[in-house]
Amino acid sequence: MRPPTHPRRLVLALTATAVAVAGASLVPGSANAAEIPVGSGSYSDTRPPGAVGPSDSAGNPVLPQVTEAVADQPVPTNDWWSSLVFKRYADIPHSQPMYGHPLSYRAVAEGLEVGYQTEPTVAGVAYHYHHAADLTLGLAGLDSPDTKADGWSDWTVTPYWADGDRTFRATIGHGSPFVYAEGTGAGAEIAAGNTPEVFADEGATLGVTVNGRDYALFAPSGSDWTVSGDTISSDLGGQDYYSVAVLPDRSALDLYAQYAYSFVTGSTVDWTYDETAGQVSATYTLETEAREGTETGTVQALYPHQWQHTTDELTEHGYVSPRGEMRVRDGAAFTTTQDVTGVLPTLPASDGPDQARLATFVNEVAADAEIGFGDTYWSGKEFGRLAQVVGIADQIGETAARDALLDALRAGFEEWFTAGGAAEFAYDAEWRTLTGYPASYGSDQELNDHHFHYSYFVYAAAVVAQYDPAWAADSAWGGMVNELIGDAANPARDDERYPFLRGFDVYAGHSWAAGHQGFEAGNNQESSSESVNLSAGLVLWGSATGDTELRDLGVYLLTTESEAIRQYWFDGDEQNFPADYQHNTVGMVWGNGAAHSTWWTDNPEEIHGINVLPVTGGSLHLARDKDAILRNLAELVAENGGPPVEWKEILWEFQALADPAAARAAYESDGGGTYEPEAGESWAHVYHWLYTLDAVGAPDPTVTADSPTAAAFSDGTTTTYTAHNHGDSERTVTFSDGTTLTVPPQSSASHTG
Repeated sequence: MRPPTHPRRLVLALTATAVAVAGASLVPGSANAAEIPVGSGSYSDTRPPGAVGPSDSAGNPVLPQVTEAVADQPVPTNDWWSSLVFKRYADIPHSQPMYGHPLSYRAVAEGLEVGYQTEPTVAGVAYHYHHAADLTLGLAGLDSPDTKADGWSDWTVTPYWADGDRTFRATIGHGSPFVYAEGTGAGAEIAAGNTPEVFADEGATLGVTVNGRDYALFAPSGSDWTVSGDTISSDLGGQDYYSVAVLPDRSALDLYAQYAYSFVTGSTVDWTYDETAGQVSATYTLETEAREGTETGTVQALYPHQWQHTTDELTEHGYVSPRGEMRVRDGAAFTTTQDVTGVLPTLPASDGPDQARLATFVNEVAADAEIGFGDTYWSGKEFGRLAQVVGIADQIGETAARDALLDALRAGFEEWFTAGGAAEFAYDAEWRTLTGYPASYGSDQELNDHHFHYSYFVYAAAVVAQYDPAWAADSAWGGMVNELIGDAANPARDDERYPFLRGFDVYAGHSWAAGHQGFEAGNNQESSSESVNLSAGLVLWGSATGDTELRDLGVYLLTTESEAIRQYWFDGDEQNFPADYQHNTVGMVWGNGAAHSTWWTDNPEEIHGINVLPVTGGSLHLARDKDAILRNLAELVAENGGPPVEWKEILWEFQALADPAAARAAYESDGGGTYEPEAGESWAHVYHWLYTLDAVGAPDPTVTADSPTAAAFSDGTTTTYTAHNHGDSERTVTFSDGTTLTVPPQSSASHTG
């Protein structure tokens, strides 16, 4: 059966429809809309008539809430702090809770609430470390009508308050135990959430315990702090700065005091793909400025997906977080290094699938190959479904079917990539975003899910580029593909049209789906696999078009998010979920926790399957933790009271990454191929996937390669090596176990032995 309206989004879709009907005239199209040419394609500079753009919950148009200092910069929506710039609710002009970890924050009229939660609330399918204010940092008398963003970097942000007499700004960030405050017009005033217990008083340095948490307050040298009831104040000795840190324990006070005046001013991640070694490294660096003295170092707390992959020295200090233990690094930079799991356009040829049966499946898809134009998400699913069959058709010599599929893909893209038709893209110069219309699930009003929707476009375009490089040229249709990439995953920080990596949180290690972060629980992401689909598409698109920058970006994003998924969606090490949480996988991750649920159903199949689909050659990374796959599926069967009923084929494909024989047996016993699969799937792809893996074995991620489009598979006794060469000349791919494979140009090759 066809599944219900997709992930995350039924409620949002209904809301969007209601607003579109009731308030379409709020943001009308323009009779003077211009088509902006991009190669053979184009987009519009104005939304279609009747369409809407970013809006608050009442349907009123909203603009980015930023100060003049950054008014000319693209706003990074879809971040952990996006409620600072996108005011989803008119009656909340400051912010929703923001979860930087170890600290949580909320902007209020009096300044910045700061909290550190160490005990989760576990209720049913969810766990949350709810924000609660231990301290509210500000200035005496501050009463600002709103809060804006005054600056940001890769994982830090600076909120800004002004009330006519006073200005206040505070720099906060992922992994930082410090808040760096600056203000004019009054001295520092900090409201404690409970009567503070003073455990250290050394003039400019004050140690207090509030609600059981230890904090250190640092005023400028020569000044001091005064504690009166629940209020802590300082005149700052005539200066305009102070800092506050949450301590892992009181013994860390001296270490943290060393860095109290080394204010963080920015953050940058730099990644390097070492193709020869089959590894990607990322260096996370904080920029600092000494407000007094000469010290420019700092401390930062690393998430599990970071500290497990660094050789840099860590201290003995740590913090509790919704992602598990964070460990403290004494230093302004650290580097992670991980093995790269390859992305394949198509699984290797094998004697597993019956060729006649597979050909029947392939031709059924080709006979009905057409892209509909309902909205960017569902059109995207159709692009993805057809694209996955192209390589299979080519592999088994069904060239007519292959060409029919490619023709359908090209026709679909060319409709979407031409302004003025039934389906088009429009650029919003205020929000610096490219939105597809018809839109869906808040992609227009809430700036949700662009990386989900566009992932299917990019991946499918990479398949077309593999067979038709001329079509993919910038001067033809490739320029529009790059526009979608720019919107969803722009690698350039100095670009004026799109923000840097709109949805991907480089420090958290994964993307966020909501464009406004307008929730008490912070931002969220449900379908991590659709996020990875974009990264895999970048690997293939960059490889097919010769754009190594985009290819390497895809390698970095996929490798990083793969580990985040293993840790935070599947709890691969069984260390990160709260001890009394009863699930071993979650459907969505929130800023302050996670939930074993989806946006639209509580069916176990969808809860488990939403972080698997779409199954592609970019899904091989999931096999890095086969035990987690098997635990995941065992929990599904227990919850469901038996094998899956919906999305069976998606879950069989997932199972095949760990136990191909069992997945094939499930398919055969259930009568696979006799009912309509999930909307983004086809029996051609499912059958090929299951029977190929049964023949060659599950992916073996312990064997890497000096190519991002290569992989190894093992059945326990033999290994099959495969690679695709997008280049124009023959290439020898070397695997980490010493095996070499010669791959002809623009071809795939495999070897078993």
